[in-house]
Amino acid sequence: MLAKVLIKRQFKPGHTQEIVALLNDMRSAAMGQPGYLSGLTLMEPENPSKMLVISTWQTLEDWNNWKSNGQRIHLESLLEVYQNVPTQYGAYVVG
Repeated sequence: MLAKVLIKRQFKPGHTQEIVALLNDMRSAAMGQPGYLSGLTLMEPENPSKMLVISTWQTLEDWNNWKSNGQRIHLESLLEVYQNVPTQYGAYVVG
């Protein structure tokens, strides 16, 4: 069953280049994972340090496999250095 994953992050100001580079690395790595279909990164216009990533996976299991992948965990830990609050996840299935 198709899954949509919403990932909310709030970053400290002043590190946009590093953050965008890490998010691009994470997206590139996700693209090679089984079940990955698409992704989109959005920024709040009034506060660009707040970002929302929406990814689409063939199944929730595909997303969970990627979420627990060592490469992803490493990239997530690099992003956390720039965050004000922990990452928030929401996974939804179409149906």
